[in-house]
Amino acid sequence: MKRKNLGINTICTHVGEVKDTQFQGAISPLFMSSSYQYDGVDVKRYPRYFNTPNQEGLGKKIAALEKSAAGMIFSSGMAAVSHSLLAFLHKGDHVVLPQTLYGGTYNFVVEEFHKFGIEYTFAAGFAEENFKKAIKANTKVIYVETPSNPLMKITDLEMIARLSKQHGLVSMVDNTFASPINQTPADFGIDIMIHSATKYMGGHSDICAGAVAASKEHMDIIWNISKNIGGSLSDYTVWLLERSLKTMALRVKAQNKNAKKMAKWLEKHDLVARVYYPGLKTHPDYALAKKQMKGYSGMLSFELIPALDASEFMKALKLVKQSMSLAGVESTILSPTHTSHALLSAEERAHQGIADGLLRFSVGIEEKADLRSDFKQAFEKVMKKSLQLHE
Repeated sequence: MKRKNLGINTICTHVGEVKDTQFQGAISPLFMSSSYQYDGVDVKRYPRYFNTPNQEGLGKKIAALEKSAAGMIFSSGMAAVSHSLLAFLHKGDHVVLPQTLYGGTYNFVVEEFHKFGIEYTFAAGFAEENFKKAIKANTKVIYVETPSNPLMKITDLEMIARLSKQHGLVSMVDNTFASPINQTPADFGIDIMIHSATKYMGGHSDICAGAVAASKEHMDIIWNISKNIGGSLSDYTVWLLERSLKTMALRVKAQNKNAKKMAKWLEKHDLVARVYYPGLKTHPDYALAKKQMKGYSGMLSFELIPALDASEFMKALKLVKQSMSLAGVESTILSPTHTSHALLSAEERAHQGIADGLLRFSVGIEEKADLRSDFKQAFEKVMKKSLQLHE
């Protein structure tokens, strides 16, 4: 199906479908074969080449969602991140990154890049002058994530694209927290969009995958290294991801709505010290988020007042699960200090503004009244315990 001018739900449902030519089924058949004929065929297919029928079809859907010419599916979000960076960075090259990054990406950079002779600089802030000052003669890539994990900071995509083009650099954005439903960086001139498809694309907390969207030229460069270092996704998981993507727009819009209402409610709560959500007018990047996002994501973070124990609060929740990962249809909560950013030193977390009492809340599709009720009983329980300890 041609994707020009298709609505978002139509893209999610139909683009990239693998036709069932034998039985005329309504959905893509699953091709489990790891071995395909090589002689007398137009395309030599092999799982490691990322071009089995299901892999190829899903890549087209990812590309359409991100308004790009090509897409690839990987075995994890970090596979997508690492392959993309290593495709454009070689010995002696330099990359500019923001202050706050997903813990896995940060660790990949600081623990592995020196082994490849790749240099890196973390920009001192999020303004254009901060990124401009970090650029060197050997810089090849600017890599950002927006909104950031877990503080929901917003980076100006138009500025990053403009700065990259002025200096002949490749721009990359981790678009996981926004999803293509809320933000399409290609609209602002970004070259490469990266996702942990485990999150909003998968949306049901039952698969692990990654995705990249880019121009055909850039994707060929990424594919060339990927075929050599692995990271392809099994066709069964590819099929599950295609199934999940059919409802992504419906899910994400419902999560946006719930998250905004929960953020407003938490911001007014006496036991909450601070809320991080770009859809709040009090967020320092609200105007920028409004400019470049269609929705503000189902993710938010908040800090309790110092008198309350964040761990005890999470344990007191009954409906909201204390769980790693994010973006499933079920609401989950975690402490970045003990999960996504656990591998960072206490000093580095403090430098990034990640307090030990910070909680990251992935808002699901439950009724908002039920979510509030669960939070209310948890607040009451943890406050009562705090008062007893201080008697």
